[in-house]
Amino acid sequence: MKININLLLLFSGTFLLTACNRQEKSAQPITADEIKSHIAVLANDSLMGRKPFTAGEDKAIAYISKQFKSLGLEPGDNGSYFQEVPMVEIKGAPSETMEIAGGKSRMTLHYLTDFVASTRQEQSIVELKNSPLVFVGYGVVAPEYHWNDYAGLDVKGKTVIVLVNDPGFKGDTMTYYGRWTYKYEEAAHQGAAGVIIVHQTKAASYPWSVVSSSFTGAKLYLQQKDKHMGRCKLEGWMTEDAAKNLLASAGITGDIRALASKKDFKAVPLNLNVSLTIQNQLKYSTSHNVIAKLKGTASPDEYIIYTAHWDHLGIGKPDAKGDSVYNGAVDNADGVASLISMAKAFIEVKEKPKRSIIFLAVTGEEQGLLGSEYYAAHPVYPLNKTIADLNMDALGNYGETKDIAITGKGQNDLDDYVEKYAKQDGLEVVGDKNPGAGGYYRSDHFSFAKVGVPAIDMNNGINSVAHGADWGKKQQEDYTAHHYHQPSDNYSPDMDTGGMAQVANLLFNVGYELSNEGTFPGWKKGSEFKSVREQSLGL
Repeated sequence: MKININLLLLFSGTFLLTACNRQEKSAQPITADEIKSHIAVLANDSLMGRKPFTAGEDKAIAYISKQFKSLGLEPGDNGSYFQEVPMVEIKGAPSETMEIAGGKSRMTLHYLTDFVASTRQEQSIVELKNSPLVFVGYGVVAPEYHWNDYAGLDVKGKTVIVLVNDPGFKGDTMTYYGRWTYKYEEAAHQGAAGVIIVHQTKAASYPWSVVSSSFTGAKLYLQQKDKHMGRCKLEGWMTEDAAKNLLASAGITGDIRALASKKDFKAVPLNLNVSLTIQNQLKYSTSHNVIAKLKGTASPDEYIIYTAHWDHLGIGKPDAKGDSVYNGAVDNADGVASLISMAKAFIEVKEKPKRSIIFLAVTGEEQGLLGSEYYAAHPVYPLNKTIADLNMDALGNYGETKDIAITGKGQNDLDDYVEKYAKQDGLEVVGDKNPGAGGYYRSDHFSFAKVGVPAIDMNNGINSVAHGADWGKKQQEDYTAHHYHQPSDNYSPDMDTGGMAQVANLLFNVGYELSNEGTFPGWKKGSEFKSVREQSLGL
């Protein structure tokens, strides 16, 4: 009987690797207490909410890089633990009122109460004067779904009003066409002077308070050669009540989402004009991604990247208790804490990974995924040699769960790796509990997905080990309603970081297996990112 030596070696290697993975897994190298210790530092008031361009950034990136260096990780292949990310800060001061004229009676909308407004155009004064208003439904042009809200329209010089989310191209699962970033991009592409998104809490998946805190004050953008003059003068939001009153004055009443979701929907000129002035203060500076590498032992020129964003919102509007520091303990000190803890676990593993492991703490996520977008456009490591991006953002602080959630489940082969290790732990793998929120497009993994790199974002489910699913769901809902992007997202010694360790250990195992095999995971059939990856790999 002949024995295929190569097959035997392959089988043996697979067995040993699986055994090694199980050993690491059973050892649970990442602990809840270790993660908590890093959160305590990163979410401390002394870091001033970790906003880029502030002393809070300096302290945050110094702490992260020091942790990486102390573990013995190499700096990035750019020769530094830092990747410079050139940005412009635009501190806009909109008029206190937005004037709407042309209807039966003049309407006045009030800043923060009824609307928020900003601009990317790098000018000291940006003025919108008597710009005609047009309701363009969802503001979507999607050829693959035979949908064009701008069909037959000339919106040059006009301001478009659009709804959040999309008409339901994938049922309850939001596509990128539903993201606010897309609405702004498409309105600019169409030549509109302004774009205003109608906020609806259920469709957006967060309350107006999140809009008023996240889309006001000084905003950061990546520097562009045209100084963003190709963007709309006005990029804003208005409350649902304000929008209903405005649309009603033009004869549009009832369920506006149902109206805009009809296949035969046509944009509606409102016969109203909007006027608003924004005064800007401009500041040009550089923020930083923090990057470190554990060099692979056999295939060092192939890379698995772990990401988490270090930034938050800085110091802003005080809450009812007078707290004005937006510490972002959950969003996203816990992701960075897990990243640091994961780096330590990789350093301590006995059999070092064959592929290189990259630990990337990115800037500007809260400003629109800026740090990861910049990395994707200026990669330190070749994208066609980057195996996967494994992202951690706002892990649950309510303890271990019996289920694990994959944001955008069904997009790529990384799901299968997660399923494997979750099954070993007796965990159920679930998708988005609120797929209409478009979670897959809201964190840094999306920047990698857009350039074809298989990317995944992991979080805890809701089925609490200690208290059950109903309790876990209430914890998630309470965080979104009362703490997300609010000063109350604070560190507490009593926070339960067990679930964070649960996710971090699972992602450690996924990355460890990826680092020791020769395959390239891909995108599943039907994913909008599949062709981009195949092109980059020359397939």
